[in-house]
Amino acid sequence: MKLNELNDVFMLKIIMIYSTTDGQTKRIIDFLEKICGKKHEVRVVSVQEAHKQNLIEFDKIVIGARVRYGKHHKDIYKFIEKNKSKIIAKNNYFFSVNLVARKKAKNNPKTNPYTIKFLRKTDWNPTKINVFAGRVDYPKYNFINKLIIRTIMSITSGPTDTSRCFEFTDWVEVEKFGNIISRDILY
Repeated sequence: MKLNELNDVFMLKIIMIYSTTDGQTKRIIDFLEKICGKKHEVRVVSVQEAHKQNLIEFDKIVIGARVRYGKHHKDIYKFIEKNKSKIIAKNNYFFSVNLVARKKAKNNPKTNPYTIKFLRKTDWNPTKINVFAGRVDYPKYNFINKLIIRTIMSITSGPTDTSRCFEFTDWVEVEKFGNIISRDILY
């Protein structure tokens, strides 16, 4: 048996931890869970609930973090700081969800300013890293958020029609990332 086929034989335990504001990061995590859940046991928890989990029990750790108004959620930083030694002892994966990633020049971890800043600030080097564009759902936002996001979109040449929702997530790329997580050999 080849080493890269081991994950197909053994059911691994994967924990997927996320932070979300409007639900897009959770949608991405749920999609990844469906992919990985075909071969492995997957547990999905919010970052607020993640502290209740014993990370030692898992073979792989996936963390998905949203960006809102230029920042990742503070709970993600706290979680990584508190659990970094446990996280890096496992195969670990990180992805950021932000609207800047809708632009081709900023849709990968090496060029996305939020991902670069996050990894520098946490001093963490995940096994695999990705970045996905988010979604603008103007009809769901309250007046203030709608105004702020519309202003940001206007400045950055994004959509400003507040009567619509704009999906920027490349689900094919999310699927590829899920397949990597599911197939990656343990080290």
